[in-house]
Amino acid sequence: MLKKIGRLFVIKTRFEACLIIFALALGAVERGSAYLEQIPGFGGKLLFLAATGSVFLAGAKIFDCIRYENQRRDAESPQPG
Repeated sequence: MLKKIGRLFVIKTRFEACLIIFALALGAVERGSAYLEQIPGFGGKLLFLAATGSVFLAGAKIFDCIRYENQRRDAESPQPG
């Protein structure tokens, strides 16, 4: 039963990854907007860029991990013939 619930929290496809990255991006932009209000000027802009830039790094890592897991699964599966 616990494994079935645990499978809900595993990203299996690129579409699911895109949804997760979109949610991360929305949160980063919201946080960046708060930085711009709290810290006006160049510092706020730098923090905004840092918050949104981290989404690019996380998204790339998620896509790389999905590709690696798919390749590993394909290599472990028995080949017909």
